Amino acid sequence: MYINRYDNLLAIEKLDPLQDHCQIYHLMNGYEFPWDMTRSLEVALMRTYCVPSISKLLDKTGEFNKRPQKRYDDTSIIIVEISKWGYESDRGQEAIQRMNAIHSRFKIDNADFLYS
Repeated sequence: MYINRYDNLLAIEKLDPLQDHCQIYHLMNGYEFPWDMTRSLEVALMRTYCVPSISKLLDKTGEFNKRPQKRYDDTSIIIVEISKWGYESDRGQEAIQRMNAIHSRFKIDNADFLYS
């Protein structure tokens, strides 16, 4: 099956940005810019290490030196589930609930969850 270079663009142009934003994100993330999205995940994870309270917690829990690849992989799995299925889907909601459960064991200030 031959896929035209512009098939995804044509599909995106037919979608409504307000109602179909998850599908648009999925097409862009999974098919148009997968390399860029992987790099953005890496930069986002690296950025968390620059927040003093987060890096202190990661050091205290051993996430820095014992399980850096696991943290990367777990984050990637959660992002892929949300990207592929949408955050409102059952699988997307399960991924968000899992992410919240993982972080709920720790006292993390809400501001540390936000990027500005």
